[in-house]
Amino acid sequence: MTRDELMAVLEKKKMTEIIELIEDAEQGDLEELELAQSLGLLMDQELNREVISLLESLGVTIIYLSGDEEDFEDEDEDENEEDR
Repeated sequence: MTRDELMAVLEKKKMTEIIELIEDAEQGDLEELELAQSLGLLMDQELNREVISLLESLGVTIIYLSGDEEDFEDEDEDENEEDR
């Protein structure tokens, strides 16, 4: 799937946040993206693979978090919220 085809699918499905991620990557504003290994980025597995492939081709490093790292990050976020 080409970039334009992918963007058309994302627009049709109203996935504006994913479109913004791609645009940020194209502008050099997104260097890395942390994803839960078990979840990925999108529920649609084929679309998920296409988006991740495009992001990687744009130089974005995909960092997959295991369940332990996800729990650790959630705890950090909870602590930060408590400090506010």
